[in-house]
Amino acid sequence: MKNNFKVKVNSKWDFEISKEDIQTLDAASSSEDLYHILQNNKSYKAKIVDTDFDQRNYSVELNGTVYEVSIANQLDQLIKKMGFSVGNTKNVKLIKAPMPGLVLEVNVEVGQEVAENDALLVLEAMKMESTLASPSSGIVKNIAIKSGETVDKGQLLIEFE
Repeated sequence: MKNNFKVKVNSKWDFEISKEDIQTLDAASSSEDLYHILQNNKSYKAKIVDTDFDQRNYSVELNGTVYEVSIANQLDQLIKKMGFSVGNTKNVKLIKAPMPGLVLEVNVEVGQEVAENDALLVLEAMKMESTLASPSSGIVKNIAIKSGETVDKGQLLIEFE
């Protein structure tokens, strides 16, 4: 898989942006949420209006027009490709490995109560460390893996009550 980001603007336009594209972008921050961008000899003023970092959704005002931007990183793309998604109820009982890898650390114990977005474990795959977070609140019923163990794609990692 390429190390690219998939970007969707206003639910209409799709772009793929590489890390190299980002590194060559001529942008300067004038404050915490204001930027000046030069692209193809054109000047743009950008302002970050709203952010939902967890969902990777942003509202960006560019030269007076507001755009809704969604960004999917490499892990997001892989999870979507594998068909994993969490419904609106977020009643997830099983956490399975989204890809083969090595469990670097397990951050929970059986019987532990966790909140949504709490770090459950760290998985190393494709030379990248990914923290798997709890998709919802719950109590850990079973931990099927341990630190240092290799796992296969789709293998059960953690089970909730």
